Amino acid sequence: MIRATILTFALAMPALADAPEIVGAKAHRSGMGWKISVTLLHGDEGWDHFADGWEVLDAAGDRLGIRELMHPHVDEQPFTRSLSSVMIPDGANKVIIRARCSKSGWGADEYILYLD
Repeated sequence: MIRATILTFALAMPALADAPEIVGAKAHRSGMGWKISVTLLHGDEGWDHFADGWEVLDAAGDRLGIRELMHPHVDEQPFTRSLSSVMIPDGANKVIIRARCSKSGWGADEYILYLD
């Protein structure tokens, strides 16, 4: 009876998955906007659990762009993906990047990318 109770309790708890780690990012002007490249490290396990996106925010927390990742990168870690035509307000000297996991959602960590 105790074993069944513990198992029931364990199944009722939410699954905790590590958020993707942003291990690097670059920005350079491209046309009228910016091209942002982000390198992520995550324990992708397959279609049920993978790093599925990252976003670029301004200093006030408003979204400037989002890069959706459409498939797991189990055998490609870390990996880099880019987003073009990000419109960053004139005078901004930095942006904030956050990453998302298909299981745990948006990570709490923020990566500050300073603009040249």
